[in-house]
Amino acid sequence: MALKIKLYKSKAGASETQLRTLRGLGLQRFGQERILQDTPAIRGMVFKIQHLVSQEVVNEQAPKRQRQKPRKIRGRDARRAAEAKG
Repeated sequence: MALKIKLYKSKAGASETQLRTLRGLGLQRFGQERILQDTPAIRGMVFKIQHLVSQEVVNEQAPKRQRQKPRKIRGRDARRAAEAKG
C-alpha cells in the first residue's frame, strides 16, 4: 500500500514549516504528484498540509529511493575523477 499525494493548491502564503514539510515530501511544483510509502510519519506530514494536497491510497508499491552521498562527498569524488582523467 502507498499514498499518492498531489499538490493541488499553491504554496504561496504557506508558513515556513509547511514549506519545509512540502519539500520533505518531495513536492516542489504545483500539480506535482508523488507516490510514497504509507507510514505514520508520512501521514503526519500530509495531515500538517492537508489544505494544500490531495491524497489517495493506491495498491501499487512506492518506489525505493536510492541513498545519495552528501554533496561534499560527491564534489570530492568528482574532483578526484577529474584529476585522474587529465
